[in-house]
Amino acid sequence: MSEQFVLFQIGFIKVTLFDILDVLVVSVILYKLYYFIRGSRAAQMFVGLVLILIVSLLTRLFNMSAMTWIFDNLKTVWLIAFVIVFQPELRRMLIFVGQSRVIRYFVKVSSSKTFEEVLRAAVELSNRRHGGLIVVTRDTGIKSITETGVQIQAEVSSSLICSIFSPKSPLHDGAIVIQNDVIEAARCILPLSQTTNIDASLGTRHRAAIGLAEESDAVIVVISEETGKISIAKDGHLIQDLDKDSVQSILNNAFRLNTEQQ
Repeated sequence: MSEQFVLFQIGFIKVTLFDILDVLVVSVILYKLYYFIRGSRAAQMFVGLVLILIVSLLTRLFNMSAMTWIFDNLKTVWLIAFVIVFQPELRRMLIFVGQSRVIRYFVKVSSSKTFEEVLRAAVELSNRRHGGLIVVTRDTGIKSITETGVQIQAEVSSSLICSIFSPKSPLHDGAIVIQNDVIEAARCILPLSQTTNIDASLGTRHRAAIGLAEESDAVIVVISEETGKISIAKDGHLIQDLDKDSVQSILNNAFRLNTEQQ
């Protein structure tokens, strides 16, 4: 490599700008991997995988032919096992990459159909006087919220949303979380707002919606069980008593949708 790229030298090892970049990229990848698996069962499995890799390196270092042969022949099996064991974490990581601002600039991540279904469900729940709490994520991840609920991984549809929030449904308590045109989970627990100047007439659903809007950039649609009125919490504020057109307009503006597609 050209001497002009060498930054400094440690003994006979020459450190270049590309070496520094290489270390930084690997560090970011390892940090992101730790971020996605920390606090989960996958973290323990990851530790076990690292131990196996260390043993594999030691057997090769000490020229243990039999053990090296076993590990070499298990490489393909390990790769398949890695994908199977860490499938949820790999999926979340790919979703995280897809949600990045760079990707969003070139690719339209969310489709207008999702918001049409959310709007239709909100109106239907309002007419039935069924309470509802619908969280639609934007850039900020809310993994900790999603993990409190029941994983669903289903395509967004108004009929499914209405079924979930039916009073007879075991999933009607709590919120549903929608991310990338998918209902990730239902019966999720949202943090209650600690703001003291909230209208005393507001119930737990509205306080939970405001609480999440204060901690993230998600848009939360709230349907009151008592009055049937629709409200939207976003950017730490609650917009109350909305009609169908107002809900549609707020969703369009929040997600920069082309209203001509609606």
